[in-house]
Amino acid sequence: MRRRQVLAAAGLALALRPASAQNGEVRLGALYPLSGARALLGDEGFRGLELACEERNAGGGVAGAKVRLVRADATDPASAAAEARRLITVERVRAIFGTHASSLSLAATQAAEQAGVPYFELGAIADAITDRGFRSVFRSAPPARAWGEVAIEALAAIARRTGRDERLIRVAVLREEGVLGTAVSSAQKERAAARGLILVEDIPYSMRTADLTAAVLRLRDAQAEVVLHSGYQNDIILFYRAMRAARWKPLAVIGSGEGYALAETQKAIGPDFQNTMIVDVPPLAVSERIAPGAKAFAEAYVRRYGHAPRTGLSLSNFVGARLFLEALARSGGGDRDRVRAAVLALDVPEHSLANGWGAKFDEAGQNTRARPFLAQWQGEQVVTVLPEKAAVAELRLGLGAS
Repeated sequence: MRRRQVLAAAGLALALRPASAQNGEVRLGALYPLSGARALLGDEGFRGLELACEERNAGGGVAGAKVRLVRADATDPASAAAEARRLITVERVRAIFGTHASSLSLAATQAAEQAGVPYFELGAIADAITDRGFRSVFRSAPPARAWGEVAIEALAAIARRTGRDERLIRVAVLREEGVLGTAVSSAQKERAAARGLILVEDIPYSMRTADLTAAVLRLRDAQAEVVLHSGYQNDIILFYRAMRAARWKPLAVIGSGEGYALAETQKAIGPDFQNTMIVDVPPLAVSERIAPGAKAFAEAYVRRYGHAPRTGLSLSNFVGARLFLEALARSGGGDRDRVRAAVLALDVPEHSLANGWGAKFDEAGQNTRARPFLAQWQGEQVVTVLPEKAAVAELRLGLGAS
């Protein structure tokens, strides 16, 4: 009961209704990378979904039936599609939640759409996920274009702090050449061009690379002052090690990718990681004025798992899952057309949910009231620095400074 009371403070009141579906259980798929290189982040996302389902069950379930999560592990696009089909045809789930990684989501959502089963994306950001005209795919998290917008807003903030014209700051793009890096960097470059910014380098690399020394030397030779990097945890560590070896660093790094927010990444890199900026889903260190319930969620997470949330990913998955569970309840439990109508009818003002988001879905299934925030490593914590109304700390300059 205590967990239910605490989580209820996190926005979007539960709709407790008499049973309108069969008693028993509603089987829902949970499709995440639960093994391999993305396992830690996949598990963190799953925990947010799990907490939302436990809360829902404590409040009466979905249409009077208890929610049962059926987990599935997706490590690459082929397994994501295969596991989505298995969840639908063998496990007979009513809907699927996931997925964290864009390459996995693109494959899994295709399979779900073909089967007419609702797919609720809680974290993957590629624009194409909701740009294909699908009617059964819905995303609570922001698209990649929003990541690009926030990165360029961060550049403007750096210009204000240094008293310089942003158009004179030498900006470079470093990106893994997969779905994540391509989607985010495309948005960054589009926004940069629109504002007349100087782009001195655009360096793609394979996520399988074992060395980013050549890339760092190109950045140094181009006299890059701000590096916009989109990559995964291993890439991030390689990037910072290469900068240390080259005895070079820019004024600022603005990173996109959940690996930037992981304590494990910070520990692997050490003091050089201080003041690194991160474009990401809202972290746990965010103003309660615009994120009512973030602290309550963190407390519930600690009671459930025995330690603090590893990133804001669990919080954003929790927030999104609550929205979609509510839509399932309002729809009566799973009919595709009624689920779609229920999702599109959700109307929650911005700054009402536990991470500062709201909810209003467009015809493409995209939540238009969700956006990434700019955070920064300060000490041992990732803190929100932009937008100002969400900030709990001021933006610092000087990469690696204490």
